[in-house]
Amino acid sequence: MFEMLLPYLLPILLLTLPLLFFLTKPNKKSSTNTNNITIPKSYPLIGSYLSFRNVGNRRIQWLSDIIQIAPSATFNLNRPLGTRQIITGNPSTVQHILKNQFSNYQKSTLFTKTLYDLLDTGIFNTNGENWKFQRQVASHEFNTKSLRKFVEDVVDTELSDRLIPILSLSIQTKQILDFQDILQRFTFDNICKISFGFDPEYLTPSTNKTSFAKAFEDATEISGKRFRLPLPVIWKMKKCFNIGSEKRLHEAITQVREFAKKIIREKKLELKQKLSLQTEDMLSRLLSSSHFEEDFVTNIVISFILAGKDSTSAALTWFFWLLWKNPRVEEEILKEINEKSTSLDYDEVKTMVYTHAALSESMRLYPPVPMDSKEAINDDVLPDGKVVKKGTMITYHVYAMGRMESLWGEDWAEFRPERWLENDGYGKRAFVPRDPFTYPVFQAGPRICLGKEMAFMQMKRIVAGIVGKFKVVPEPHLAEHPNFISFVTSQMEGGFPVTVHKRIP
Repeated sequence: MFEMLLPYLLPILLLTLPLLFFLTKPNKKSSTNTNNITIPKSYPLIGSYLSFRNVGNRRIQWLSDIIQIAPSATFNLNRPLGTRQIITGNPSTVQHILKNQFSNYQKSTLFTKTLYDLLDTGIFNTNGENWKFQRQVASHEFNTKSLRKFVEDVVDTELSDRLIPILSLSIQTKQILDFQDILQRFTFDNICKISFGFDPEYLTPSTNKTSFAKAFEDATEISGKRFRLPLPVIWKMKKCFNIGSEKRLHEAITQVREFAKKIIREKKLELKQKLSLQTEDMLSRLLSSSHFEEDFVTNIVISFILAGKDSTSAALTWFFWLLWKNPRVEEEILKEINEKSTSLDYDEVKTMVYTHAALSESMRLYPPVPMDSKEAINDDVLPDGKVVKKGTMITYHVYAMGRMESLWGEDWAEFRPERWLENDGYGKRAFVPRDPFTYPVFQAGPRICLGKEMAFMQMKRIVAGIVGKFKVVPEPHLAEHPNFISFVTSQMEGGFPVTVHKRIP
């Protein structure tokens, strides 16, 4: 359809190229001033894009600041060409769209089309019956047996055989490590092992980028950058002509999907030849239990890798930065680790209550997915009385919600794991979760994250393995607040350079 319309679009595009260039030209002097925050002005055709453009790479923080001053923590953001969007940090509104009126608010068309090349109709990029079916299939992968194997076999092996030796070597060589990159490699290996039964060996002393991992990184980053453009037609035109970033995206996605399908075919052959083969990984169980089409299985596996790799490593990156800034919390975690055995099995990891609280507190301030959007299928009215027209996109701002004094108190800016704990009546600390609409880090309602428990178990085991043996010290320039950015998931802009020191008992 797009190709058929191209002859008619070209004259319009030629007339609007100067405007598009003006809108997309990066602003090198991005504002860092949070004073005098106001709801952005809107202009014909371009909406509020001038304000959006002027904040540069502080867009997440800028929208968060506006939410703090907006009535009922909700405001309208007018996008180019009349696209309607509501930004909110109101828990009642979040509950309304994620639970109470779930059927009326689906993955937005903008979201699904922008990520279609990468995710196709995988579980994170679809709605309705297709989503329900995939969720039912995926739910079988998160039983206690699978979680135990993941922690005690997959995560422990990656820790002992790769991560700890790399950290120990860096002490000897006094090497500066990009810890964000190290964590991304670690979680990439882990999720590939549990999903595919395949080890990409991405975390190695040489830190070379394997072709599959590099292609996956490029595909997620370029897909995420599509959201930053003022008009989708910009990336669609580049895709049509196969130029620039869209050419690289096509190459990367082709490489990812071909590699995934190759592994699926090899796994099918392996299962056929060895009838007694234990089906320990997700791919083997999917192929053994049903006759799903190759594209369907590929979409599920790619979605799992995306969720398991980027979200967990993003959470841990900011967690280790916060530990460095808060030595009191680090001491409490170290004390909890020292109370456990050196082997630290699955059951002991589960009882790491203080570490669990510290991770929850870290994700309150730095959520792996800082914003998420839904689209209204029909007209509606929000709990605060705001009218929602059909086709309006509603974005709930997780990052902003973690910074609201009305939700977290006057000490919201403090990294304080104790806010998640209480005495259990027997002299021990117990974890007390917040309701998921105040803390939608793992979404909420019917779409709440299936992998939440797996993510916590993996993160706690990694924290125990690192903090118990090493002290991670960021480079001095990170004493100032690093910039929080996001493509599909959040990152620390410029990486997370650290030196590692052996912990003295």
